[in-house]
Amino acid sequence: MTIAAVLTAAGSGTRLGLDVPKAVVAVAGAPLVVHAARALLAARASDGSGVAQLVVTAPAALLDEVAALLGEVVDAAATDVRLDVVGGGRTRQESVAAGLAELVDDVDVVLVHDAARPFAPPELVARVVDAVHAGHAAVVPGLPVVDTVKRVAAGDGTGRPVVTTVPRADLVAVQTPQGFDRAVLERAHAVGSGLGAHEATAASDDAGLVEAAGVTVWVVPGDERAAKVTTARDLHVAQALRTTEARA
Repeated sequence: MTIAAVLTAAGSGTRLGLDVPKAVVAVAGAPLVVHAARALLAARASDGSGVAQLVVTAPAALLDEVAALLGEVVDAAATDVRLDVVGGGRTRQESVAAGLAELVDDVDVVLVHDAARPFAPPELVARVVDAVHAGHAAVVPGLPVVDTVKRVAAGDGTGRPVVTTVPRADLVAVQTPQGFDRAVLERAHAVGSGLGAHEATAASDDAGLVEAAGVTVWVVPGDERAAKVTTARDLHVAQALRTTEARA
């Protein structure tokens, strides 16, 4: 099977409180998008296969910069990987759709990963790919939920009433990369394309689109290192963890 990865890196990163897009914010000496791309290209499935095409969605104003950064990553990986950098959409869903449109004909397994999860380790990527190779058309990594989770109803201005406590054993916190049979993912995006233009209706992840299309999504063990960088605090934590790992 030929594997492609769509790496979404078009977000503005406004919640980081910085004046540059999140993908090019540097942590541990490199932009987030570079860390994420390195992990994707370093991963090897059980059969030895790796990513053959890397499609990155980036802000329109940074296409050349991102292409140059990731061209160096591809060269350093010393593998025959095709790199495509394209403009992202108004939402994550539109950005992934733009990435899917760039896939070459022989790709049949697609990974979708967020540059906002820059330190997802190669072994996590491989675990997702192996599950798709095993016959699961849609695969997501997930971690057990450790907090008590309660479903609530509309409130009165002072708070919201609890409806029920949700059993934690039934819950996982989903990460990326998510892996899919290409035909299944493209079909799900085609069905949900009308909802992708606005944040209020766009899918928060690709597995949600696939679920809505009636396909079963499977969960494999996630990894704490694949934490999402959303806020300034997340950025500081990521920097601290990378510094600690480098000293170990």
